[in-house]
Amino acid sequence: MSRLVVVANRVPDPRERGATAGGLAVALKDALARRDTLWFGWSGATAQETGTTPNQVQAGRTLYATLDLGEADYRHYYRGFSNDALWPVLHYRLGIARFSREDWIGYRRVNAAFAAALAQMLRPDDTVWVHDFHLFLLAAELRALGCRQRIGFFLHVPFPPRQVFLGLPNADAVLHAMAALDVIGMQTEDDAENLRGALAGAGEHEAASRVAVFPIGMDAAGFANLAARRFRTREVAQLRESLAGRALAIGVDRLDYTKGLPQRIAGFGKLLQRFPRHRGKVTFLQVAAISRGDVATYRALRRELDESVGRINGQYAEPDWGPIRYITRAVARPTLAGYMRLARIGLVTPLRDGMNLVAKEFVAAQDPEDPGVLVLSRFAGAAVELDGALLVNPLDPDDIAEALDAALAMPAEERLARWRGMDAAVRSGSAAVWARRFLAVLEEPAMAEAGEAGGQAAGPGPAARQPRVTPPSPARRAARSRGRQARTAS
Repeated sequence: MSRLVVVANRVPDPRERGATAGGLAVALKDALARRDTLWFGWSGATAQETGTTPNQVQAGRTLYATLDLGEADYRHYYRGFSNDALWPVLHYRLGIARFSREDWIGYRRVNAAFAAALAQMLRPDDTVWVHDFHLFLLAAELRALGCRQRIGFFLHVPFPPRQVFLGLPNADAVLHAMAALDVIGMQTEDDAENLRGALAGAGEHEAASRVAVFPIGMDAAGFANLAARRFRTREVAQLRESLAGRALAIGVDRLDYTKGLPQRIAGFGKLLQRFPRHRGKVTFLQVAAISRGDVATYRALRRELDESVGRINGQYAEPDWGPIRYITRAVARPTLAGYMRLARIGLVTPLRDGMNLVAKEFVAAQDPEDPGVLVLSRFAGAAVELDGALLVNPLDPDDIAEALDAALAMPAEERLARWRGMDAAVRSGSAAVWARRFLAVLEEPAMAEAGEAGGQAAGPGPAARQPRVTPPSPARRAARSRGRQARTAS
């Protein structure tokens, strides 16, 4: 089996294991265990200049190779173009996106630097899997350096309609660069259709045919076992005792303007206003770990949430009950698993999300004998799979309040019926299945060639059931590379 090369903006710490590992590391755990792997990307550290020679650490079958970012590149590539421009545009938020030519130049420069360092480490038969919007240009840069390995790309976040994406300066340059990819994976069919339309509109019809849907999953069985174990710990017992028999609703998010947190808090307030029978009988725990605290937009969001929570608690609290408990520090994943199992309601209402694995984690964490109810944004990718959830418009606090009321009143039989279908979907669409499906499609031509060379036809297997994509020919790649270099130079 060829070596797998995973490329992402951030490389996990090789010392991280299990519950402390990042989301991508957890999702790729099965794929990494099956073969030799090179994981390449940013170290998370800054230096005077962006590095050219990767620092390397071997851990088991995985070689971790990292570059430090120069301070200017961190400012322009990461904070600037990736987070101030691409992140809001990809989440349909053109109005708060900020653009600058310097940020675009920095974004190009870092993608080129990553490609130059990675190209020196690649073997001819490597399979390269690039992750997320920070590295839209990487494949084109690798092709320009003569790299002919199979290169796949997976976008973990949404992709907006073409007219929204074109609000991004240099949008066409990004789309042309994506034509260098052999497979482009998306979370949902809506996202895939949006990207296909954008690529076709840029004249990249062949690249549009290489876009396919691979919804990301999680280790549902592992998380269910974790939740069951943590449910018996002192931490969960303390939370249960503090509720004094009240129902628990829980939200778990990174503090980000895409998560719909102000509307969610307002929705809980509307529940107490419109359905007073629930006052004193339900407590809402919102965990919103602070991220990007040095960015003005995020500081303003935190102030807004602080004020909203204080206003609702001040209006409805009793001496022995506070409606909302609000935590802005990180809570360990095992502890959250236990809290989710205790909760009667999971409240997951992003304004827009590629998938949202918290929704799937809530489902996996539930007690099979007495499951809770998932209230889910219809604009989360998970809504496509979790049809047992109560779907809401996350922009409408009244809609959220009505769903919360329905969830609190839902009889056990209905809760069980809704949960069983969702649990089956979460277990069948695991992270391991996601990785195997994507890699089967990415590596299928190479596997077919290997079978023919060995005198054996490539028999029907998982790849035969995967979405079909049309790989670019070497001549087409070369033409695209020349065109991209000409456009970049201009």
